[in-house]
Amino acid sequence: MKVKSRADKIWDIVFVIFCLLVSAICIIPMLNLLAKSLSGVDYIVRSEVYLIPKGLNFKAYATVLKDAKYIRAFFWTVFLTIICTVASLTMTTLCAYPLIFEGLKGRKAINVFITITMFFNAGTIPNYLLMQKLNLLSNPLVLIIPGVMSVYNMIIMRSFFYGIPDSLRESAEIDGASFFRILISIYLPLSKPVMATLALFYAVGRWNGYSDALMYMREAKYYTLQLLLYNIINNINQVEVATQEGFSAPGLSESLKAAVVMFSTVPILCIYPFLQKYFIHGVTLGAVKE
Repeated sequence: MKVKSRADKIWDIVFVIFCLLVSAICIIPMLNLLAKSLSGVDYIVRSEVYLIPKGLNFKAYATVLKDAKYIRAFFWTVFLTIICTVASLTMTTLCAYPLIFEGLKGRKAINVFITITMFFNAGTIPNYLLMQKLNLLSNPLVLIIPGVMSVYNMIIMRSFFYGIPDSLRESAEIDGASFFRILISIYLPLSKPVMATLALFYAVGRWNGYSDALMYMREAKYYTLQLLLYNIINNINQVEVATQEGFSAPGLSESLKAAVVMFSTVPILCIYPFLQKYFIHGVTLGAVKE
């Protein structure tokens, strides 16, 4: 076993301190929001709440859980996230798999064409006009179809497929297996790490997305949880909105905003521990052709 030098030990200490600082930058704002959501109004108004709740109060969470629009937006966002993740993984796989075959005609041109879309797009107004022409405005499909596949994620999956030995595919072809049979029986079972990683990417992206719903959705019943949160944060300080929500005092408004943020953040955070063991493995293997 190699003994670490003094310089290596110092570097390890510096690296650990750096990681702790980065973790603190990410965790402290969440702890502050959690404390505000559980604190009494008087303490929030006097700006006495930092990381520990004061005057324990669950009224903000009770309001969120009793309000039908929050619950509806939550379950709609969960359903939308599941559908988008499954559809995105399917499209990403079907796009990446054929591109690993050298015999595919026009493979290089297809790769170039797909890659160009990573750097250039039509822009917001042309995209809106396109959705209008396709009659997708205020249609739930507008939250699924336009972003159904990420080229970046497709490249990661394609690179991962490249790392699977060709001998496995060739032996299956000799046994008479079709292209789809090879995909289902060989490539997909061996691709659990990258599939889990991309599923996390797609799920987090859809869960946190609100700009497409903001631009294309007019019916409140299709508002995602993040769009509802966006509207609350923008409008809660207005007297009429605050009164409508049942929170006319500034402290209560802050408490409600903090509770809604926690309500929309915690569910997606709970998914990460189940995918953590695949996360780093999937990204590193999918990033380099072996």
